[in-house]
Amino acid sequence: MSESAEAVPAHRYTAALAGEIERKWQEHWQEHGSYHAPNPVGPLAGPVPDDKMFVQDMFPYPSGAGLHVGHPLGFIGTDVYARYHRMLGHNVLHTMGFDAFGLPAEQYAIRTGQHPRKTTEDNITTYLRQIRRLGLGHDERRRISTIDPEYYKWTQWIFLQIYNSWYDDKADKARPINELVTEFAQDKRRTPDGRNWCELTVAQQQEIVNSYRLVYLSDAPVNWVPGLGTVISNEEVTSDGRSERGNFPVFRRNLRQWMMRITAYADRLIDDLDRLDWPDKIKAMQRNWIGRSHGAQVKFAVAGADIEVFTTRPDTLFGATYMVVAPEHPLVDAIATAAWPSDVDSRWTGGAATPAEAVAAYRRAASMKSELDRQENKDKTGVFTGAYATNPVNGAEIPVFIADYVLMGYGTGAIMAVPGQDQRDWDFATAFGLPIIRTVEPSEGFDGEAFTGEGPAINSSQENGLSLDGMAIDEAKKTIIAWLEEHGHGHGTIQYKLRDWLFSRQRYWGEPFPIVYDEDGQAHPLPESMLPLRLPDVDDYSPTTFDPEDADTEPSPPLSRATDWVNVELDLGDGTKTYRRDTNTMPNWAGSCWYQLRYVDPTNHERFVAEENERYWLGPRTEKFGANDPGGVDLYIGGVEHGVLHLLYSRFWQKVLFDLGHVTSPEPYRKLFNQGYIQAYAYTDSRGQFVPAADVVEENGKFFYEGQEVTQSYGKMGKTERNVVTPDAMCDSYGADTFRLYEMSMGPMEVSRPWATKDVVGAHRFLQRLWRNVVDEVSGDVRVTGDEPTEADLRQLNKAIAGVREDYREMRFNTAGAKLIELNNHLTKTYSSAAGTPRALVEPLVLMLAPLAPHVAEELWSRLGKDSLVHGPFPVADERYLVQDTIEYPVQVNGKVRSRVTVAADASQDAVKSAALADEKIVALTGGNEPRKVIVVPGRLVNIVL
Repeated sequence: MSESAEAVPAHRYTAALAGEIERKWQEHWQEHGSYHAPNPVGPLAGPVPDDKMFVQDMFPYPSGAGLHVGHPLGFIGTDVYARYHRMLGHNVLHTMGFDAFGLPAEQYAIRTGQHPRKTTEDNITTYLRQIRRLGLGHDERRRISTIDPEYYKWTQWIFLQIYNSWYDDKADKARPINELVTEFAQDKRRTPDGRNWCELTVAQQQEIVNSYRLVYLSDAPVNWVPGLGTVISNEEVTSDGRSERGNFPVFRRNLRQWMMRITAYADRLIDDLDRLDWPDKIKAMQRNWIGRSHGAQVKFAVAGADIEVFTTRPDTLFGATYMVVAPEHPLVDAIATAAWPSDVDSRWTGGAATPAEAVAAYRRAASMKSELDRQENKDKTGVFTGAYATNPVNGAEIPVFIADYVLMGYGTGAIMAVPGQDQRDWDFATAFGLPIIRTVEPSEGFDGEAFTGEGPAINSSQENGLSLDGMAIDEAKKTIIAWLEEHGHGHGTIQYKLRDWLFSRQRYWGEPFPIVYDEDGQAHPLPESMLPLRLPDVDDYSPTTFDPEDADTEPSPPLSRATDWVNVELDLGDGTKTYRRDTNTMPNWAGSCWYQLRYVDPTNHERFVAEENERYWLGPRTEKFGANDPGGVDLYIGGVEHGVLHLLYSRFWQKVLFDLGHVTSPEPYRKLFNQGYIQAYAYTDSRGQFVPAADVVEENGKFFYEGQEVTQSYGKMGKTERNVVTPDAMCDSYGADTFRLYEMSMGPMEVSRPWATKDVVGAHRFLQRLWRNVVDEVSGDVRVTGDEPTEADLRQLNKAIAGVREDYREMRFNTAGAKLIELNNHLTKTYSSAAGTPRALVEPLVLMLAPLAPHVAEELWSRLGKDSLVHGPFPVADERYLVQDTIEYPVQVNGKVRSRVTVAADASQDAVKSAALADEKIVALTGGNEPRKVIVVPGRLVNIVL
């Protein structure tokens, strides 16, 4: 601020005064529990109105770097929304917790030797200090952190609920696993081989039961990084097949891991999207990720076995000229021949002496690529296995390749390649000299390669048998599927891209699995009385690392070193025995799958959430939203980057808990809103090094740092880019309310926008002008009067009230701010030189400001002689002053506004047309001649075409 101490009146709204006001009211709110939301039952119980509002921010991770101004955008937005509804009389639940397990804290612990709990809790302290300064109206009694044993006790409990469940396809829901055992025992369900349940050993029974569980152990393909000593997710693999952290080679290999059978819920996860008030973009992302597609499973005979493929286009079977299986396919070793055929094409061998050598070398190369790279790589590679498969529709012998563009995780890990109708297959066939047969007639004028459009079937008939020729695609699909089923070569089916959820991590800083293994390696769940299974302290948090190029190594997680914890004697109901704990931990997704449920009942030691509290805050509201309402959080706000995985995993957990009767809502989040991002300009010098953005000056459209020209770029805000602006700095310079108001006024919440510190002063000046309309800057006296407002004042006021209410409701906070500025400007212009501003105008203005700038609004409300406005009231517009007597029409001539006319609000179109044509400016432009056309858009404009 540039105002000198001498020039500033004693009671001007400055950054210093703002700071005093903000600290005062934050202490008041905390002391009085202003944001406490009562529950129906339990320690937080109190009177609860029917009107409730549960507003939730996506779980933040407490980074040691602290906040920059981009981080609080969503937090402030939810706070404005929550404050508005609280002022309307709703019981508003708004709080914040921390997703505190995860890799960053573990990495820091490895580097420093400091326990990750210590660094995480220190980061949480910093985080809370920063967000508290913003005046966020959180019920702090409800704060949670995923690293608290009392929290992850229930994460472990939910894991066991899922583990002890199976999916009943007939009932289309999860059921307790003991009900499945009962069905087997009572012969209501047959065992896989038809034997009676009582004939099986306990181990055999357990094996069958485990194959049904929603949580199961599997030798799953994972991204193994020997150089890091851990498995990483697909999202952590770079496009060139290396780890984001450390840039080490990544290998695809099978490891025994816990999996969650999310695929059982694939249809419900897709179908229930229609019940949610979510952005269409997020719904499309989830549908594409699940990837439901209808087609056929087809058997191709090869080397005494059958390779099954899934295809969405069985009508193109006659055009299948080769097959491709994923490098990881379990049949590769069995079908690979001992030697190459005598006439093998050299392009097919990869330069190897035998198929086995070619397959081994190619597999290793493929294991070092990410799935994304394999899918998007346009250079098609592969090797021939030496084997041929039989096409079931025409008996043709077609070569079987392995190629990395086929993934084991989608479909069956094998494809029938139809190059005439698929561009990837066309590219591969061209590279390897394979036949191309079109089975769909291209449209007229088509001169491309693979034809993927609609058309009649061609080249698709057997001699004296099946013929698809001339059929449209849908008819051809039905015909071929019927033929495959009749002849035992396949059947119609539905396939999904979605894969079961890999749930194990070879890391320390995560939730321990509530599972132990007996001497035979059988898994046993811990009883609830043994929860939480606490994470032990270890001296070394780092996994054992290996030669980065040695793909054959095995993970050795940090927990494996805690031998006193790993090896334990327990009585699980059949006497004390020695067991071994699982040394993997849960992924960081686990704690964030259900945190909305714990916010509802954070102090409950008996249940993860009381039924009455869950029903009140999250249950379906059919009387308000209709019979199809899925319930859930009323507003969930966060970044689009979590649009698939976090939201999909949360929905899966919620649905399992719903099926088992633990919750009343089948969906966790009724309404979702994705906020945009605050981005910033960054500057690099001639060496490409970032320079401090705050010290760059602009001259004649160019940018200079210390006299040297630098290059401007636009994107993320971060320490590396040296363009960070912190909320602390903004609060020091202007006050938290100014910072809040500026962030909300920068543009629509859902749109990303550039940060410009120089523009913050505009928000501050607005608050100063508003302050002056209520408080005398020299004396500090309240300068309001009991004078009656004019009709013009009341029209302006009620127009603002109606507009601001709608804007807050629809989260248009930028336009709400603009309407408040417009109203305040009216007051400033009308009453700045008068004895004071009418109280009847000031009070509703202050109340409307409160969601955006709560501290200064509270202070002004207090000076007006009122109690706290946290719980309202919020002004209601008087409909009498919203009715317009007249309306102004812009008048366009040939598309450009040339004049404006004012007519009665109920004037007919002919009257509006006559008034426009009689206007002096329009008469001059038309020369008194009749226009070619006059268009009147009622209530909006007149367009005259000359």
